[in-house]
Amino acid sequence: MLMPTKILVPTDFSEHSDRALEQALDIAREYQAKVFVTHVIVVVRPEFENALRWEAQERLKNQLDRFPRARHLDVATDVRTGIVYEEILKESEENGIDLIVIASLGQSGIAKYLVGGVARNVLKGSKCPVLLTK
Repeated sequence: MLMPTKILVPTDFSEHSDRALEQALDIAREYQAKVFVTHVIVVVRPEFENALRWEAQERLKNQLDRFPRARHLDVATDVRTGIVYEEILKESEENGIDLIVIASLGQSGIAKYLVGGVARNVLKGSKCPVLLTK
């Protein structure tokens, strides 16, 4: 039986990611696991990287503030840059993650299909169990 101690939750700040985070927090509470919440930015123009990173950090904080139970858990946040699914898999390896909780879909419009591809690639490349949420 899976008893995770480190849970990774990639977020794109969508409603779907909120549901994945909520599930991860429930699992973390049950098993006293640490939760890693990460957002990956794709930097098209390097001069905007610092601003994008700062905005993402603020959005992570705001997202976590919507979940009061997160205050009672060990939660770490990270903003990474690069190819989204590759950075998620790197984060998983670097932190010894034993469960990834990821939304099967993300933001609306065309991004929905890109994030769906991210979830698929994470599922294919992960060395640990992946829980897909709707």
